[in-house]
Amino acid sequence: MKYELLFPNEKVKAKFRKEMERLSSKERKRIKEKVEALSFNPRPQGKIFKYLKPPVQVYTLTAQYRIRIGDYRVLYDVDDENYRVWILALRKKSERTYK
Repeated sequence: MKYELLFPNEKVKAKFRKEMERLSSKERKRIKEKVEALSFNPRPQGKIFKYLKPPVQVYTLTAQYRIRIGDYRVLYDVDDENYRVWILALRKKSERTYK
């Protein structure tokens, strides 16, 4: 079954879009494709996917997973019961990515 891709609120959605606007069109396209692929497989195989231990706090939410797309990380959570993927953050890889 296909998962629905959602943002938990408008603030998170706006922050994600703002981060995307800073990127080149090539990077934006790559990230968009990988995020959209989560609707078919929210836990992809390989090095792109990681279960976060411990989970990462993003605002007042908790990210259980991340996908790696070049120098960027998309932090998200999965609700298997309702077939939803909650997109929580887009961050450039740095020491502060998971803080």
